[in-house]
Formats: sequence, structure tokens, C-alpha cells
Amino acid sequence: MFAEYKENMIWSDTAFLLSKNRYNENSLIAEVFTENHGKVSGIIFGGTSHKLKNYLQIGNKVHLNFNSKSENRIGYFKVEIQEALSPFFFDDQQKLSCITSAMHLIKILTAESQRNHFIYHLIEDFYFLLKNENWIKNYIFWELELFKLVGYDLEFRNLVDKKVIGNELKYISKSSIEKKVVPNFLIDKDLNTKDIKILLNGLKLVGDYLDKTILKPNNLTHPISRQHFINSLK
Repeated sequence: MFAEYKENMIWSDTAFLLSKNRYNENSLIAEVFTENHGKVSGIIFGGTSHKLKNYLQIGNKVHLNFNSKSENRIGYFKVEIQEALSPFFFDDQQKLSCITSAMHLIKILTAESQRNHFIYHLIEDFYFLLKNENWIKNYIFWELELFKLVGYDLEFRNLVDKKVIGNELKYISKSSIEKKVVPNFLIDKDLNTKDIKILLNGLKLVGDYLDKTILKPNNLTHPISRQHFINSLK
């Protein structure tokens, strides 16, 4: 029993940096999503130093050693950069904002210390989609996949009726309270669109689902970082 306890308190892993906040003059409290231990919080001593803060960018991939004297006390990280992913997009404010939003969603929707390889690999996939021409559309489906992995599977096709209006195929929500037009690409997933108004409508619909189904029932507020991302696209 003691050997198992000790192993759980000292380990090494790779992780993506989800958030960081100043702990004192020289240190940070960071939240990371690790490959083998899920979401974990820890103190980074010297995290505000010039040497460390340059690569402690939200979304970067790091290698860390974790040490905690007790499971009831916050542990400590020693970190080394493994892959500087965020700086690749420093010249693209929209994608930087998307990175912040995505990492914040991981932070608020995942439980502490619950390993989930699917979510870890979803974060890896996120950086590939940012390099795609249709990255905004792909990001919307990335959010939906994240919701599915935390237990909320939204399949738009089951929530709409198909109608032809003015010789155009439309998908209308089945809601008896409010009839909404659902963008075709959310149903016909192979359909590509570059119309930013249509994509923003898709982000809004997904955000409404996030609020009503996931956040409000769990007393969580809609992340400001996601709204900042949406505003950057307008």
C-alpha cells in the first residue's frame, strides 16, 4: 500500500499547459493535462523567471516531474519544454485566441486526476486542424468531440427537420419553442464553407448547447476566452 501511494505522489509525464496564475513573486500555479494522469495542478517554482516564462505559453507541450508529499496538498512541477506549439501562431491573433479558448474548455470540462488518453490525443489533433484551410469548421467539430468525450454527445441530425425553402435545402430545429435554421455543414459534415457568418452561426449554436446542457446544470459560466475567440472572427 505504501509503495503504491509513493508512486502516485512522484511521477513524470508529458502534458499540455492549460492555465497559469501567479502564486507569489517568483512562482506560478499551473494546470496541465497529462498523458497518463489527466488534469493536474501544481506549483512551478521560478515560473516567472525569464528562462521559464518564455516557454510557459498556454497550449505548449511540456515534460514535467511531479512531486507531492500528500494527496491532500498541492504538488510541485519541474518542467522542460517538449514542443513550443503556441509560438508558431504568434502572428495569427485568431488562432492564438482559439488556442486559449480550447485549453480553457479542457480546463473547465475535465475532472482532476482522471486519465483520459482520448482527450490527450484530441489536444494533439487540435494543432493539426489549426494548419488546415478549413480550420474554423474543423474546430467546431473538435468542440463537439470534446463534449462527447466528457459525456455529452450532440448529434444535430437527430434534432432537425429537412425542408426545401426557395429551392434551397434547409435544416430546421425540431424545437417547439424556437425554430432555428441549423447550418448545413453541421449536418452534412463533408460540406465545406468559408462564409464566416455561417461559421459564426455554427459556433453560436454549439455555444448555446454548451451553456444549456453542460455549463448551467453544473453552475459554470460560459468562458470569456471562447467569446473573445468568436469576437476575433467578426
